[in-house]
Amino acid sequence: MNSIQLISPVDGSLYAERPLTSSQALDQALRAARDAQRDWRQLPVEARALYCLKAVEAMLAMQEQIVPELAWQMGRPVRYGAGELRGFAERANHMISIASEALADVVPPPIDGFKRYIRREPLGTVLVVAPWNYPYLTAVNAIIPALMAGNAVLLKHASQTLLVGERFAQAFRTAGLPDGLFQNLVLDHGQTAALIASGHVQQVNFTGSVHGGQLMESAAAGHFIGMGLELGGKDPAYVRADANLQHAVENLVDGSFFNSGQSCCGIERIYVDQAIYPAFVEAFVELTRQYVLGNPLQEATTLGPLVRTSAATFVRQQIAAACAGGARALIDPASFTANAVDSPYLAPQVLVNVDHGMAVMREESFGPVVGIMPVSGDEQAVGLMNDSPFGLTASLWSQDLARCEDLSQQIEAGTLFMNRCDYLDPALAWTGVKHSGRGVSLSRIGYEHLTRAKSFHLRHSL
Repeated sequence: MNSIQLISPVDGSLYAERPLTSSQALDQALRAARDAQRDWRQLPVEARALYCLKAVEAMLAMQEQIVPELAWQMGRPVRYGAGELRGFAERANHMISIASEALADVVPPPIDGFKRYIRREPLGTVLVVAPWNYPYLTAVNAIIPALMAGNAVLLKHASQTLLVGERFAQAFRTAGLPDGLFQNLVLDHGQTAALIASGHVQQVNFTGSVHGGQLMESAAAGHFIGMGLELGGKDPAYVRADANLQHAVENLVDGSFFNSGQSCCGIERIYVDQAIYPAFVEAFVELTRQYVLGNPLQEATTLGPLVRTSAATFVRQQIAAACAGGARALIDPASFTANAVDSPYLAPQVLVNVDHGMAVMREESFGPVVGIMPVSGDEQAVGLMNDSPFGLTASLWSQDLARCEDLSQQIEAGTLFMNRCDYLDPALAWTGVKHSGRGVSLSRIGYEHLTRAKSFHLRHSL
């Protein structure tokens, strides 16, 4: 097939179709990026910021078109679409605001007769391979910082969110960004692998599955290019006996089911101190039953479809396997009228009597299901939280800051939360451990992964 088809989860219709970028067009894009980057890197950071700020403004101006497009492309209810753009702007504006300081020369203590400093130089051309689940938020994590650091950017967006790449291109055109510096490409998996292996890009920033990350690393093997990989998660929460129960329930329900559970840093397993376990589960189930599953284009809908029927089938199979192994499902799917087998519309589910012998507590679900286990205390909870091949985020729910800080040192995760979850603070490094990936985006540390250090050791007195 010479095109990419976008099938909408809303009704299974063909929503968009775009031709694949030809080999000739890809070669032209690479040359244009290389040529444009030579001049771009010479611009002061403050001059680059003006272009990027204008692009952010242009993107926000398209909100009325973008919100329903998101619903049609990947199922996000329209009532939440504007939230993604607010997060997009928050991350972009923060990374723009800190760029001058983050990219400034590093000057060691002086030595008479010498001028010494470390300069952060751009890498060249950065390939951003972005996912569909948070298509603006995840892409902006790399695109804006890469440009601010003096690089050119090629974007290969997920086939499920083809129109997002076009919106980025439109925003940069409106901002007057020099031609060639940002280009949106429509590529299949084979073309993407070939591009990574071509030697014409100097950095790849990928957000997606563990398997996708493995394919990216295989394509890059032997080419000595940088790889930023933000992969899967099986993010845990631990609710201690001293937690604010209402606050924990409200936030963990949202963290489990927002975006239909399709978030790499969403909550997928919860451990609750046995003293408050019955009350927690009762309140959690009651709030979960209040979701409205349905057409994401309707304002009343709070839970849209999964991205495709196969994703919903996978989650249904996880639930069924857990129940066959002794788990108990506390939500009746029939109470959600839109729930339908062999469709992407899947009711939220809460499982108890679960254990770590079940896939639903070990393997990424990426859907609206969560298992809840009672624990005897901190030691058992930390052991279970670490019993996973993933390590993206983890959250602790408690009134005891000192104890949570101590526990956080023992938990294997890139980000530790206390009394919140499922959020990226752009001032903090976004990173994972184990199968959740490697590299850093956001924060000033993120700029270190989009530049290379060059040392200057100049003797000026003889």
